[in-house]
Amino acid sequence: MKKKFITNLALVLSLNLLIKPFWIFGIDRTVQNVVGAEQYGFYFALFNFSLILNMLLDLGITNFNNRNIAQNSHLLNKHFSNIIGLRLILGVFYLVISMGVAWIWDYSWDQLKLLLFLVFNQFLASTILYFRSNLAGLHLFKTDSIISVLDRALMIIICSFLLWGNLTDEPFKIKWFVYAQTTAYLFTALVSFLLVLFRSGRIKLRFDWQFSKAILKKSYPYALLTLLMAFYNRIDSVMLERMLADGSTQAGIYAQAFRILDAAAMFALLFAGLLLPIFSKMIKQGDAVGQLAQLSFILIVVPAIVVAMVSAFYRAEIMDLLYHHHVESSASIFAVLMFGFIAIGTTYIFGTLLTANGSLKALNLMAFAGMILNISLNLVLIPRFQALGSAVASLITQSITALIQVIIAIKIFKFQINYKLLILLLIFASGVLLIGIISNDLPYNWLIQAGIMVVLSVTLAFGIGIIRIKDIYQIIKSEQ
Repeated sequence: MKKKFITNLALVLSLNLLIKPFWIFGIDRTVQNVVGAEQYGFYFALFNFSLILNMLLDLGITNFNNRNIAQNSHLLNKHFSNIIGLRLILGVFYLVISMGVAWIWDYSWDQLKLLLFLVFNQFLASTILYFRSNLAGLHLFKTDSIISVLDRALMIIICSFLLWGNLTDEPFKIKWFVYAQTTAYLFTALVSFLLVLFRSGRIKLRFDWQFSKAILKKSYPYALLTLLMAFYNRIDSVMLERMLADGSTQAGIYAQAFRILDAAAMFALLFAGLLLPIFSKMIKQGDAVGQLAQLSFILIVVPAIVVAMVSAFYRAEIMDLLYHHHVESSASIFAVLMFGFIAIGTTYIFGTLLTANGSLKALNLMAFAGMILNISLNLVLIPRFQALGSAVASLITQSITALIQVIIAIKIFKFQINYKLLILLLIFASGVLLIGIISNDLPYNWLIQAGIMVVLSVTLAFGIGIIRIKDIYQIIKSEQ
C-alpha cells in the first residue's frame, strides 16, 4: 500500500503541477487583475457562499461512497444506478435552499443572477467528485488523476481565448469567467460519467426511496462534517462582504492573499484523495496504518513548513509580483494565511485517516467547535482588522482543529508518539527560519534569495534525516 501511495502520488502531483499552477497564477490571478479587487471580491464572496452550502448537493455521499466502494467494489453497479437519481433530487434541493438563503440575506439582483450559475457549477463539480470517488474506490488512480485536472485544462483554454484572443472589443467581465467554468465542468462531468459507466456496466436510472434512505442514514455524518468544515474554511470572505461597508473590496484583498494558500491546499487535497481509499482498505483488512500515516505526514508537513517560511520572508515581493493593487494590505494577510497551510496539511492526513476509520462523531464534534471558534473570532476581529482579522481567525482555527485531530488519531489507533520525529521537525523548522534570515540578507534579487532558501531547506531535510531517499526508494521498489 505504501508503494501504491508513493507511485500514484508522484503521478497525480506531476499532472497537477503541469496544469493547476497556470490556472491559478496565469488565469485566475489575471482575471482578478483585469476586473479589479472589488469585482473579483464580488465573485469570490458569492463563490464561497455557494461552496459552503454545497454539502446539500452531496450529503456525505461521495466520502461514504469512496470508502464503501474501496471495501466493496462489487456494489458499484447497484449503488451507481440509485445514487445518480438521488443526486438529481439533492441538486434541486440545493438550488432552492441556496437561492432562498441569498434572498433572505438581501443579495442584489446582480448577485442572485451570478449566484445561479455558481450554484449550477457547484452541482457539476460535486457530480464530478462523485464520479471520481467511484474511480478512486476501484483504485483506478491513474484515470482519476487525469480527470482531476481535465476541468482546469479546459478552463485554461477557454479563458485564454477570452483574455488574450481579441475575440471581442468589450473588456473582460467576471461573468465570462463563471461561464467558462460551466462549460468545462459540463464536459468533464460527461467524460467521468462515461468512464464510470464503462466500469459498472449498463445502468438503469431509478430512484429507490428505501435505498436512498439507507444511504443517507449512513452518509449524513459525512455531510455534517463537510458542512461544518466548509463553514470554518470558507465563511471568512462571506462575512467580510456582509459585515463591512467596503466588503467586496476587502473580500477581493483577502482573495489575493488566499489564492496561493488555496493552490497549496489543492496539492494537499491530493494526498487525501489517494489516502482515503487506501486507509479504508487497510483498516478493513486489519493492516497497521501507522507507518503510512507517518510517511504521508512527513511528505506533506516538511514542504508546508518551507512554503510557509518562504511566504513570510518574501510576502511583499510575492504579492507585488502577482498583483497590481492592494499589495501592501494583502502581503500581511498572505503571511498569516500561509502558516495555516501546515495545519491544513496535517488535517488532510489525520482527518482522512479518521474518516476512513468511520470516526465521524469525534470529527463532527471537532468541526462544530472549529466553526463556533472561527465565526466568533471573525465577529470580533473583522470590524477592527478587516481582512487581516479573518486571516488571524483562520490560522487559529486551523491550528487548533489540526491538533485535535492528531490527538484523536493517537488515541483511537494507539499510536506511539514519535519523539524523535517531533525533535527533528523542531530542528528543521528552526533551521529553515535561520536559513530564511540569512538568505534575506544576501545581496541578490529576491527570487534568487528565495530559491537559495528553498534549496538549502530541502538539503537540510535530507541532511538531518527527516526525509530519506533510501526509504522512499525501498517503498517504490518493494512488492508490498
